[in-house]
Amino acid sequence: MRKIAAAITAVFLAAFTAGAQFANPLLSLEDSETVSALKEHVSMLSSAQMEGRAPGSEGEKMAAEYLEAKLKEYGVDVLQAQTFGISEGSDTLSSRNVVGFLQGWDKSLNDRYIVIGARMDNLGADTYMVDGEPAHRIYYGANGNASGMAMMLELAAKLSYARNLIRRSVLFVGFGASTKTLAGSWYFLNRAFKDVDNIDAMINLDMVGLGENGFYAFTSSNEDLNSIVKTLQGELLPVQAQLTSAEPYTGDHRAFYDREIPSILFTTGRYSEHNTGRDRADILDYEGMERELEYVYSYAQRLCNGQKPLFRNSSAKEEVPVGVYAFGDVDFKPMFLNSPDPSTFMEKWVYQYLRYPKYAADNGIQGRVLVSFIIDEKGNVTDVKVTRGIHTSLDDEAVRVVSASPRWKPGRMAGKKVKVLMTAAVDFRLEKGKGKFGINGKVL
Repeated sequence: MRKIAAAITAVFLAAFTAGAQFANPLLSLEDSETVSALKEHVSMLSSAQMEGRAPGSEGEKMAAEYLEAKLKEYGVDVLQAQTFGISEGSDTLSSRNVVGFLQGWDKSLNDRYIVIGARMDNLGADTYMVDGEPAHRIYYGANGNASGMAMMLELAAKLSYARNLIRRSVLFVGFGASTKTLAGSWYFLNRAFKDVDNIDAMINLDMVGLGENGFYAFTSSNEDLNSIVKTLQGELLPVQAQLTSAEPYTGDHRAFYDREIPSILFTTGRYSEHNTGRDRADILDYEGMERELEYVYSYAQRLCNGQKPLFRNSSAKEEVPVGVYAFGDVDFKPMFLNSPDPSTFMEKWVYQYLRYPKYAADNGIQGRVLVSFIIDEKGNVTDVKVTRGIHTSLDDEAVRVVSASPRWKPGRMAGKKVKVLMTAAVDFRLEKGKGKFGINGKVL
């Protein structure tokens, strides 16, 4: 299979070298292996032979064949091509999606999916007049979006190499006809992929090649996706994504959002060459792309291994049992070590006695467990239960420590001791392969 994929790639490279209308961008002996690969992908996908990859064109088909060959070369299974029609006036054009599949190792989670996607198409080519003479113009689309496809391919290579470390399965999707009202992603979600309800999150890579403009993450203000960005801020990564509340570009993440699937767009933002013939391979910052690749790889690992992100984070109060008061409703709040601040309980008790389960540490399982419990009229901790879990090993450990709590001073309402419902957010974080515990995202 690798020999066949390599042969297909060689054919593409030969065609590119023979007929390219611009110099292959800046290959250097000083390039890292990743930078060289990114340059190869972008140069191929934005070559003159692909004529700007218009939806339904021969160039878009060539881009799809290139993605398929490279995914196979990188050890990723490629599913049957998803072809679909696009109405273009009185004509119907044929486009397609390319779908790669990498199975997660955890049998309890590998029927759940993380989608990593990038659009394949661009504006194609047209003819305009110069001094009364027709001139041919190609919208090469190096940054938009050969850069996203290139990064997706190198993510596939990295995740394939580390497949024994990812719990959920990953789908790598090159979306066809994205510039035609997101046709490819709509078709994937509504016609072609039957297990849409098992997709836990989506990463969209679109225009990621100009890091000097910044590196942005857009999540439609999803709290769980934002929390991963904030967690990564505490890690020594070569670049950090900046959360933005304004959507830099409309893209395939929109189709997933419409299906209420949490989605995040990574992009380097707007640039002057967008949708022009100047969007060529020689304008990209490949060293910056390599740094962004490391960040997105870390982000993808957390999505594959962590708790399922919620589409909506409810701000409504937790349902309180009859005869029990909510923590914020009592006149005098329960106190731990004479402090009404719940963080005292977390710092002085929970994180002092929590032990990272060996199974979870060995398999890279981490995240936040939400535990509810009641402080009764005598100050005892009762009715401890997980309201949002990650894995049995972490859930059980959080319950164990909270259940073993010493007595509190009970809460009071109208002068009487009452039962009070409380919630603890217990963070489990790993650093350098060892189990450690975090408070508010900080590793202890």
